[in-house]
Amino acid sequence: MARVNLPPLTRSLLISVIVFTVLNAVLRPQGSWVEKVEKPLTGVGNGVPYLAIVPGSSVIYPWVFLLATVVEQNVLGLVITSLTVFYGGRYLERAWGSREFTKFILFVAMIPNLLSFLLYIFGYLLSKNAATLTTTISGGIAIQAGFLVSFKELVPEHTVAIAKGLVRMRVKHFPAIFLLANTISGVALGTETAMFLAWFGFFTAWVYLRFYRVSPSLSSAATGDGSVIKGDASDTFAFAFFFPEPVHTPIAKLSDQVYNTLIALRVCTPFSAEDIDAGNEQASARAEGGLPSIMHPSSRGGRGGATRAEAERRRALALKALDQRLHAASSRGPTAAPAAPAAPAASNMLGETNYEPERHDGPAKPAS
Repeated sequence: MARVNLPPLTRSLLISVIVFTVLNAVLRPQGSWVEKVEKPLTGVGNGVPYLAIVPGSSVIYPWVFLLATVVEQNVLGLVITSLTVFYGGRYLERAWGSREFTKFILFVAMIPNLLSFLLYIFGYLLSKNAATLTTTISGGIAIQAGFLVSFKELVPEHTVAIAKGLVRMRVKHFPAIFLLANTISGVALGTETAMFLAWFGFFTAWVYLRFYRVSPSLSSAATGDGSVIKGDASDTFAFAFFFPEPVHTPIAKLSDQVYNTLIALRVCTPFSAEDIDAGNEQASARAEGGLPSIMHPSSRGGRGGATRAEAERRRALALKALDQRLHAASSRGPTAAPAAPAAPAASNMLGETNYEPERHDGPAKPAS
């Protein structure tokens, strides 16, 4: 049997998910065992307040805002989170390095848990419903959303084949499908905690990767000068590109307004033309150099015909984006914005993947 080699943080996360989930099941209040026996796959019950977040009890156990992420309340959650950590964690840790992956996990684990806690406290203050203080907030939904956002950044144009090719989806569509499924489940089935964690995890991961994650620049890789790039200003990692094309324009307008407001409040620093160019160059370099497969993370991407077809598609997208930016700039004033070299993609596989060029041009680039 082949030995599975996991990076250190991924291995620790996987062990933590199993150990603390079992520990929570053993220590949970006696009354919740009835639901656990009746619904072993999906039952939630009452979480242990010093392992999972219980808004009315866990405030004196501050470590739960991190620990709750690795505590699942049922078998289905344990299986899904374990698979997410096993495949997604080892991919991202090898792509980014253990240090950057650790930062990402800390952000995506703690911030959604804290925001969900505050949301339930605020809900109690408004409704005075005591049930909001006994709700259990735990599980890996937030890091699942964060991993999907990361894959959207790294391999957006690749296709995952499910059920021997009967279902085929591009990686860039996964975050929107994940959010839609959790939103429908939250409204229809009462799993609103998972819905909140999914949305908070999505926003936290995107904000961190878009504005804060530090990565080596292309010049650093070539010259060893140590220069870095903060965030990812590439065109197709803009917020609107996470959603279907028909709603790109209204979402782009709304996100631009929020972005401009944050800039005016000096919460965010605006991207310069050089930032956007550098982001596009980084994305193109990831595609042309190849990325390790999630199923086989030690492999590297090739430069076959699919890569050349993708390069042609990126050039077409870049030309269209340049034309739109020049047109917009000419309508505002005499100075045109610099061109973006290319839109990002990637050359290797995510599970069982392959590249399938679309027959239409990409959508217009939103500003943020």
